[in-house]
Parts: sequence; C-alpha cells; structure tokens
Amino acid sequence: MRLLEREHALASLVEYARDGDVGLVLVAGEAGIGKTSLVEALRERTGDETRWAWGMCDGLFTPRPLGPLFDLAAELGGEIDQLCRRRAPREELFDALLQQTNQRPHVLVVEDLHWADEATVDLVRFLARRLRGTMLIATYRDDELDPHGPLRIALGRLAALRGTRRINLAPLSPKAVGVLAGDSGLPAAELHRLTGGNPFFVTEVIRAGSTAVPASARDAVLARVAELSAEGRALLETAALAGSRVDPRLVEAAPLDEVIKSGLLVEDPPWLRFRHELARLAVEQAVPAHRATRAHAAILAALHELGSDDDAQMAFHAEVAGDAEATLHHAVRAADRAAELGAHREAAAQYERALRITESAELYDRLSAHLSLLDRGADQLVAATKARDLWRAEGNERQEGVALLRLSIALVALCRRREAMVAAEQALAILERHDKTPELARAYAHLAAQCMLTDRHAEAIDLSLRAQEAAAELGLPAILSDALNTQACALSMSDQEWWAEMTAALRVAREHDLDEQAGRAYTNFYGILTCERRYEEAEPHYETGIAFCDEHDVSTFGTCMRGERTVSLARTDRWDEAARLGRRLITEVEASPINRISPLLGLTTVLVRRGDDDIAPLLDEAAATADGSAEPQWIVYARLTRAEWRWLAGDRDEARREAELADDVAGAGNRWLRGAVAVWLVRTQSERSWKSPVAEPFQLFLDGDFAGSAERWDAIGSGYEAALSLMASPQEEHLREAVRRFDELGAVPAARRARQLLRSRGVRSVPVGPRAATRAHPAGLTRREHEVLDLIGAGRTNAEIAAHLVLSVKTVDHHVSAVLGKLGAPTRAAAADKARSLGLIG
Repeated sequence: MRLLEREHALASLVEYARDGDVGLVLVAGEAGIGKTSLVEALRERTGDETRWAWGMCDGLFTPRPLGPLFDLAAELGGEIDQLCRRRAPREELFDALLQQTNQRPHVLVVEDLHWADEATVDLVRFLARRLRGTMLIATYRDDELDPHGPLRIALGRLAALRGTRRINLAPLSPKAVGVLAGDSGLPAAELHRLTGGNPFFVTEVIRAGSTAVPASARDAVLARVAELSAEGRALLETAALAGSRVDPRLVEAAPLDEVIKSGLLVEDPPWLRFRHELARLAVEQAVPAHRATRAHAAILAALHELGSDDDAQMAFHAEVAGDAEATLHHAVRAADRAAELGAHREAAAQYERALRITESAELYDRLSAHLSLLDRGADQLVAATKARDLWRAEGNERQEGVALLRLSIALVALCRRREAMVAAEQALAILERHDKTPELARAYAHLAAQCMLTDRHAEAIDLSLRAQEAAAELGLPAILSDALNTQACALSMSDQEWWAEMTAALRVAREHDLDEQAGRAYTNFYGILTCERRYEEAEPHYETGIAFCDEHDVSTFGTCMRGERTVSLARTDRWDEAARLGRRLITEVEASPINRISPLLGLTTVLVRRGDDDIAPLLDEAAATADGSAEPQWIVYARLTRAEWRWLAGDRDEARREAELADDVAGAGNRWLRGAVAVWLVRTQSERSWKSPVAEPFQLFLDGDFAGSAERWDAIGSGYEAALSLMASPQEEHLREAVRRFDELGAVPAARRARQLLRSRGVRSVPVGPRAATRAHPAGLTRREHEVLDLIGAGRTNAEIAAHLVLSVKTVDHHVSAVLGKLGAPTRAAAADKARSLGLIG
C-alpha cells in the first residue's frame, strides 16, 4: 500500500522523534486506516543509532497482562527480559524498562492499545511521564473505545501531559483512492464510496479486481484465501485462531511460503502475523464451528508441547476446545498472575472463566475482591453472596465472615447502606468468636467507616481505635491507615480536631506504598476541608491527590475526588467548570451509585441556580441515591437543593417540606451541616427550631446580621450565598446589591425573586436587568441554545445532545427548533454552516 495523504502525519512523527521532550505519541484512527504503515515509514526514516522494539495488544482472548511489555522485553533482551522470565513484580518491570531504554535513543511501539489490559494502560501512563530521549508510540482504534472504559479516561489524562502528542489519521480522499486504483480499471468514485476511503479496504478490493463481487473487505480477503491450496487455507485458519501474533512452530509443517506470498500473512521475527487485523477476523469468522473447536484443541496441545507459559492464551483455547480441566487450571493461574500485576479487569475475567467450569467459594471470594476495585457493585454482590453461601455450606465460619465483609462493601457501592450495615455487623459478630486475626481487624475498620458515614460518631471512633490496636499488633499498615482515616472523619463530623489523625493515615499509606489507602486519605482530606468551606487550604490537597490517583490508577478515589470537586466548584460560583465536570462524571465515567451522588449534586446545584429546565429527573435521582446511601451529608445536600429549587419557583410549602426532610437527619452532623439546614428552615418559614451550634456565616444570618453573613460568605468565596443573605435583609440597598450580584452570576431565578421582593415593598425603578449573555450573543441565543448549537456543529443527534447535556430528548427538540429559528436556517446542516460563517462555532 502506498503511503498517500500521510505526509503531514509522517513529518510530525519525524519531528517528535527528534524532540527529546516528546515521551508519548498517540496515533489514532479506525481499523485499516494505516496506523502501522505510518509507524513503519518512520522506522525507515530513523538512523541506526535509534533502536526499535514492538509490543502488541491482542483482542482474541482475555490477554496476558502486560503482554506488550513481554514482547518489548523479548526484543530488547538484557535485564528486562531476565526480570520477565523471573516473574518479577510489575514495579520492577516498569523501572527496568524505563532504565534500559533511557540508556540510548529508543522508539517503543505498542500497537492496538484499544485492546490493552489494565496493567498495560498503567505501563503507558508510567512511561509517558518519565521517558527522556526515548519515544513511545501507541496506536489504537478511536472508534472502538468503550466510552466508560479505563482507556478512554486514561487517554484523556495522557493527552494533557506536556510530553504527549496526538496524530489522528483520516480516511483517504477520492483523489487519493484514484491514485491507488491506478490502471486497475476500477472507477475511483465507486471505489471510494464502497470503501469509505479506508486504505486497507481500498487495497483489498483492488486486489480482488472487482467492485461487484466483494461487497466488503471481508469478501475481498476471502477471495484471496480461496486461491490458496487446502494446506495453505488450513495454515491460515490456524494462524487466525491462534491470535494476533503466531509462533511459527505452530504451523511449521504447512506451506508457509505460499501463504506469505499471498500477502495475507507476513513475517515479523520471531513471529508471524496477519498484515491486518481485519484480514485475521475475516478468516477466523469463516471457520465452521466444528473445525474451530478441533483447531483450538490442536493449538492448545501444541502450546503445551512448546512449553508456553501464557496461561491467558491457553485458558482461552482450552475453553473454546471444551477442555474443562485445562480451562480451570490455566484460568486460575492467569487470574493469579494478573492480580500480581495489578490488572484487576483481566483477573476478574479469568476468575469468571474458571467459575464457568466449577463453583468455588475461594474463587468467588477472589473475584469479589477484584470486582470491588472495578466499581462493579452489582456483580460483586452476586459473587460475595455466592461465596458466603458456599462457605456457610462448608461450615467454614471464619471465611463466611470475610465474605460478609465483601458483601457489605458491595451493598455500600449500590447505596443499600442499611443492608450493608447488617452484613457488616454479622461479619464482626462471627469474626469476634475467633482469635485476633487480620480479618477481625478489617471488620472493625469496615464497620467503623459505616458508622462514621451514618453519623454514629462515638461508635465509629471506638471501632477505629480497636482496629488500630489490632492492626498495630498484627503488622497491618493498610488497616491502620484506614482506621486512622475513619477516626479523623468521625472527629471532623462531630466538630473535634481531626488533622493529626488524617495526616497520620496519609503518612502510613505513603510509607508503605498503599495506593488505595493513600487515595482514600487524599480524598477525605480534601472532602473535610471543603465541607468546612476551607477552599484555599483544600486546593493543594486536591492537586496532589488527583495527581497521585491518576499516577497510581486509583480510579475509584480519583472519581470520588472529582465528584467532591464538582460540589466545591458549584459552591464557589465556578458554575461553568462545575457543570462541565459534573456532566462528564455522570455521562462518561462508569461509576457505582455511591460515586454518582456528588457530581449529581454539584451539577443540579448549578442547574437550579441558573434556572435550567428539565432538571427534575436529575434531582429525583440525586435524592433517591442519597437516601439509599443513608449518609446524612448527602441526604441534607440533596434535600436542600430541592428546597432551593422549589423556593425559587415560589412554592414555599414544598420547599419547607424538603428543608424539614433535611432537618430530620442533620442532628448529628457538624456545624456546617446543621447551619445549612437551619437557614433553610428560617427561609421557608418552618416552625421547627434549629439545632445549635452552627457555623459562623449561618449564625450571623440567624441573628439577623445579613450584611455580616454576606461578608463572611464573600471571604469564603461563595458570592451566591452572600447574595442570598443580602436578599433576606429588610434594607433596600442590600436587596438591590443582591439583584446586581445575581445578575452578574447569571442566577436568573434568584434575581427574579429579588426583583419581586423589591416590587412588593413598593420600590420604584427596579432594575430590569435583561440577561446580558443573551443580549450580547450575535444570534440572540441563550447559553443553553449555544451549547446545543456547538453539538449540532459537531454532528451530534438530538439523542446524543440530550445524553451529553443530561436533558430529555423532548427538551433538546425545543432547543434545536429555537436555534434554527434564530439563525433562520431550514436544517441542522444549514444552521451549522451559518454558525461557522459567523464564527460562532469552530
């Protein structure tokens, strides 16, 4: 295939290779677009002083974790290869690869990153931040990424690094397709229509010699396969079923030269591989089921004879071949190795494979532990329940207690806190009947956390101290860190000093390289400080914590911290940032219900204050999820957001009902939680008395010092709260100042209500204050309509726009109609063209 319309991409690659500050180049494009050809062209341009090594992710089976690293090690040799053979921990493997490749210029290539296992994603992230003088090129299909998967999230974060560059390959133009067609006699326009400009499709159809016979590249590939001898076809089928890379010894008795001459299979020492994955898929899918089963059995036997140690590959072939004993053996070994390497998705997949063969309490236990780290609460609940039942049937009480702990963790993630508490108490009751064990220490720490989150602070502190005592005696730093963390949170929620305990929790986690515990400590450090409205102090903890969670792939706490960030942004009037982050977290990040609460609440706070329509479903979800969590802090926030929504709409009775629901659970909260409820009880004219003491800004409001309250809110950085305080003042100048502030913020409902108050007091010359953003827009669009226009310009459908903006499709239909009307455009395409001509969208 000629390298057409890739000159700019190749020139960029050459430039990046010469730039010592470029550590990672992401090459993206659909299958067959020419990513590998582009990288191979770069290899021809580099001199002998640069050493190349290639690794490949395999999409045929649940891969061996760090498969690309083992490929690179085999090519590089030396220390990294020796460590791989010794099954060294992944930290040693990562460091060895980095040191070995930084000794002289290298180009490392990892192909098909869209199939990467979790540990390989970690490897790319690790290298991207540290490579100096060596460049890592990662190719992937951007049209096959799971929108909620870890790679999509990792790529977004990697792209923001200073040393990362991106190259996106587009399909060929009709002119380039015509050049490829040459004198084949095939019409270029028809060829472009048939192939969509995909270089691989173009080449295969040209090889087939007709646009009429092969209706797709699959047919084109199979047409070439049909020209081979029976032995050649059998070789090709074996290679297709074996994987993306094939050991030549698997097919050494077959006519290899004939197949290589066909162009379908190429030599890539020490491997054989298909020239393109699409060709492999076409061959694989054409193999009849009965032949495929026999072929997989033969491949498995050959791998055994060759002494293969790739248990993941052998587990796949064994399962397809129907060999239950071999499947169980290799799946468990593959899962255990994946767990050692921190590849939790692959470990879970292999344990699930093993459990398709046999039911085992121990395997369900292991599966449950990994599902917890993957935020798969529903699946974890099933696995933990199975483990509990099987251990109980075996009469193994201690292991039953462990399974109950995991069951409780799953229920917490699903916001079924009351059931979780029952399971945690049952686990503790069982484990206390045995000697002091690590499981008992863990049970103390887990139940302490549940008590803390449900405002049972005295119990939480007592259980935390028991857990700390057991952890210190048994040498369990992870449990010690968790227990200190929980104690700190309980102290803060009961208005006591907490800093020393949280600092100790973080120190223990960092000293012992406990990523999960460090992530939790950073998250709670930030969460407590923002709960106490100490935003300036919280900022460095957020920046350090997020960097740590991203660096160490502690995604559960990274997501949690970003959710807390959404709330902080909403409370400090950074509404655009809060809305963007909140929408991304609830639409693009796969998270359990417990991790959706904070972004939902941060987003709905902004939407309520801006007066956006169609937010009732989001408010309902936030309230229901918060109620299920049984955490007073979230229940209060959800109910007060609904109270504000109804109060701004003039429905004081419903607002009062929501405020009183918040009051029902706020009694044991800290002074900030109690203060927020107290103010809303007063604002909605509830007859209930509030619970003291409360934080200073709230107390000033309750004392009638509205200007003083506003001053404190301004010092904190919450201008909207300051304006709400001024709005309650009987003085006209305070109310006018509130109107001015609301207008500046774009807080339309509050501004409208403040103007109504001015009029009701007989004030004349009430400022009209039309929406500045709408008035200033060249086309007279509202902020929401401009968001819709941006997405129309990006080619999104109404359903996709609704999902992105978290609106109903019906509401989006109305917005689209308004946009077309204001732009005077008959169609969406015409609206996008006009918007571009006006410079409204890129």
